[in-house]
Amino acid sequence: MELYLDSVDFREIEQAMKLGFVAGLTTTPTFMHREGITDIDGTILKLSRMVPILQVEALGETADAICAEAKRLLSLGLDPQKTVFKIPVSLEGVTACKRLTTEGIRVNIHLVYTLQQAYMAMAAGATYICPLVGRLQDQGHDALALIEQCVKAVNYYGYSSKIMFSSVRHAEHVRNAINLGVHACTVPWKVMKALTENNFTTLGTQQFIEHTKLITLRVKDIMNGENPIVQAHQTVMEALVVMTKAGFGAVTVVNEDGTVKGVFTDGDLRRTLERGEDILHKKMSELSYKQPITIAPQALLFEAAEMFKKTQVDTIVVADNNRPLGMIDVQDIVKLS
Repeated sequence: MELYLDSVDFREIEQAMKLGFVAGLTTTPTFMHREGITDIDGTILKLSRMVPILQVEALGETADAICAEAKRLLSLGLDPQKTVFKIPVSLEGVTACKRLTTEGIRVNIHLVYTLQQAYMAMAAGATYICPLVGRLQDQGHDALALIEQCVKAVNYYGYSSKIMFSSVRHAEHVRNAINLGVHACTVPWKVMKALTENNFTTLGTQQFIEHTKLITLRVKDIMNGENPIVQAHQTVMEALVVMTKAGFGAVTVVNEDGTVKGVFTDGDLRRTLERGEDILHKKMSELSYKQPITIAPQALLFEAAEMFKKTQVDTIVVADNNRPLGMIDVQDIVKLS
């Protein structure tokens, strides 16, 4: 199934064409009016240079006028091999279609609402036949049944025409188009962007990325450069200042030789203050510490995640030969997801 973009917004067109597989662009005078475009010929030429195939309107009240307009547009510099002229279905329209296709000029008979109209376009040799699904459904008609009938007629009788599913309102319409076996579908950019979206896919992708980071990144890769340490001879108040400046909920207490003595956390601070504010002036060496939890900078993040899970702490000291290099917080792991 050929996928076309239905737009005249240059930013949308540039984004869609970057996908690399969009067959081309369909546009209408209505789109150009909405965008405030006044130089229609100039816009058509610009669009033709941006897309593989441009489907553009050729209007006229008679077959002669329609053919003349198509040829006028070609004379501006449009490549006939990369241009399809959209013609509303009518007796004059299908007559013009037959003349143009006989000359090797491609035509899209559109504004199709009945199988009879589609048949006339098939018989006239239309390259594309374009029923408007959304508009038909707005009027309470079974547009999908019409699409199915058109596809069956083309396939049964062996016509060369391609049925194009148009007036697409949402991603479900594209699923309908695929199920019905249409040959082409033209969609607005907002729908095209949604075609790859699915919450389960998003969650699965995030999980893969998270797990990849856990088994490839190392602890040193997520350290923020802060190394909040206090000497054993410093006070609890000084430890509080260092903790606040570093943005961690803990500081590493070190011995005189720079090795890790213990870790003082904001939880320890709250428990200490329960004994009175005088404790703020006590030295860190006067407090007792549990065995500090440390991890090497070369350790994988997976090991750090397992350590956080096992110990239920919020902060782990990163140390090399028992000398602190910094800290990682459990939130550093959470941010990877």
